[in-house]
Order: sequence, then structure tokens, then C-alpha cells
Amino acid sequence: MELIEAELFTDPGNDVVVRLPPRRFPGVLIQGDSLSIIRGDVAEIVEACARGDVDDAHEAATILLANFDGLLARYESALEAHGIERPYGPRA
Repeated sequence: MELIEAELFTDPGNDVVVRLPPRRFPGVLIQGDSLSIIRGDVAEIVEACARGDVDDAHEAATILLANFDGLLARYESALEAHGIERPYGPRA
């Protein structure tokens, strides 16, 4: 383990925007329990696809996409608030 300083761009929570040295752009730190939930959501989609249940897979994928859109919006808002350009182009 190494003790370092990091820049915190959002309030602490389950998904914080931080920049670690020597990175140019911040990243998103997702807590382990939240990561486990995301993994479970993806597994639900895979299982629905394996069953051929397109409706369940679509519903679960739509919810997962909405959650990621919220996370990405938080990230983009933090960058904008600190005058940092996104490290990627516009979203589709």
C-alpha cells in the first residue's frame, strides 16, 4: 500500500470523481459494494439473454444504462465545474 494525495472533485459518496497523480484527467472511484451491484446487473442481463428473454434483458439493460448515464453526468458535471475538458468526444 502507498499513501498518496488525490484531488477530490465531488462530495464523498459511493462514486466520487478523483484525480490521482500523475493522471491528467480525473476518474471515478466506485465503492466495492456498488461494483458488486453493477456486476450483478450485468449478470442478470446475460442470464436473461441465455434464457432468450429479450424483454427482461432489455429492461435490465435500460436500467443499467440509466445508472451509467447518471454516473457519467456526475463525472461531466465535476469536470465542467473545475474547467476540465472531457477526455472523450460527445456522447451518442
